[in-house]
Amino acid sequence: MLGRHLLGYLPVQLTQALVGFGSVAVFTRLLGADEYGFYALVMAGLSLIHMLVFTWLDAALARFHARAERRGRLSDHLATAYGIYGLLALFALICGTGLLLIPGLDPRLQTAGVFALASLLLRALLQIGLETHRAGADIPRYSALQASYQLLGFMIGVGLLFGTPLGAAGIFAGTALAGAIMLVFDLPVMWRRARSGKRQSVRGQAYLKYGLPVSVSLVFEHLLSIGDRFLLAALMGPSAVGMYAAGYGLADRMIDIIFIWFGAAVWPLTIKALETRGEQAAKTVAGQAAALMGLIAFPAAAGLALVAPALTTVMVGESVREGATLIMPLIALSGLMNGMMTYYFHEAFTLKRRTGLMAGTMAAAAVFNLGLNLVLIPLMGLVGAALATVIAYGVALVVCAVLGRNFFALPLPWSEWIKSAAATVLMSAAVLAIPAVGAAWILLLLQAGTGLVVYGTAALVFDIAGCRSWLGQWRSDRPGRSPEETPDGCA
Repeated sequence: MLGRHLLGYLPVQLTQALVGFGSVAVFTRLLGADEYGFYALVMAGLSLIHMLVFTWLDAALARFHARAERRGRLSDHLATAYGIYGLLALFALICGTGLLLIPGLDPRLQTAGVFALASLLLRALLQIGLETHRAGADIPRYSALQASYQLLGFMIGVGLLFGTPLGAAGIFAGTALAGAIMLVFDLPVMWRRARSGKRQSVRGQAYLKYGLPVSVSLVFEHLLSIGDRFLLAALMGPSAVGMYAAGYGLADRMIDIIFIWFGAAVWPLTIKALETRGEQAAKTVAGQAAALMGLIAFPAAAGLALVAPALTTVMVGESVREGATLIMPLIALSGLMNGMMTYYFHEAFTLKRRTGLMAGTMAAAAVFNLGLNLVLIPLMGLVGAALATVIAYGVALVVCAVLGRNFFALPLPWSEWIKSAAATVLMSAAVLAIPAVGAAWILLLLQAGTGLVVYGTAALVFDIAGCRSWLGQWRSDRPGRSPEETPDGCA
């Protein structure tokens, strides 16, 4: 079941990878270093506001869907969620407008902020449907809506960059239009599910009690990722932010896509297992996911660090390339630690509803990270900001893993993780042996191809996370294969 769920969410992750890499490649070339820095700052602020205002509702929608469905109260669940959204949207609109009217704000930031606010409100409304489809295992609808939104927003944004003088604001106008288009298709479906329900204040209070600490935790976790950009802007200027954001966008985004993929597929299954079959069933699902995370995420992080010079030459505009290349290996490492913490070890807190402690841990980590940045940025510049992120994530990961075991002892598949690490070392040695000759895109293809072949071979030899049985099952499921030819244990 886990394998089928992962495959079902694959189109979304492929789209995210395309848009993530495409955004860096296109935007860093169409926007100068300063303008790209403004875009990165607005994007960071937009993500922060979304987490402050709306993410607690998203978390509650995902956590309580299975329970509401089991009790036949799904319409009440959704009606309450839409009622809460209306209040939150009004609050966000008033506060966002106030921020945009601050005297002395750069006009470019103001213009981008207007479109970013519209994008925020539309995306948050669409997110109610997306979380519902995901929690209800309606994977085809979720994948179609999410992938279409991402791809359409990117395409419209690029078109506005080429055809209008909006600059960075055009990117946010594109995502706002994409959100409106997706709502035309999804909102009527969700309205039919919610219209017979009743908005219940008691239900809303339960959602707030559960979701608010999750939201606060994610806010501080996000500050670990983007807080350094505001400090870089203050200490080194917007062009430094542009270089940092370009390198971060390539390395962290790719790792994040992998973990979001796992989170989207595994989180609903884990909750459903806990609600219907108990803790041991939930631990079984989580343990399988942890082994697969090592299989895929370990080589991905190492690979991004290894190909950083060639990748940035191919993908990043010249104005921000040097700084991006410099920080990519460190950001790939921090992205791996962040993913393991957020999409695995945080489950111990959320499954047992101990989200307040999780929020406190991330708050301490964010403060620690900002303190490190204040010390290291003046000493080491961009590298100092990236190094501070690595140290902060490493400490937070260890603390969350240790504390979480007091509430829900998640499996630690050390044997699978060690095998993944060993295969990654073999892959790294093979990639480093390739001489840096020829055009950058040729070198990138050679490095990526060599890494894929060596790691794939090693993974099959070591049978990491049971991948040989996955391959056997895929072969047995091919058209024309009779049931008698199915290998034992793979049907």
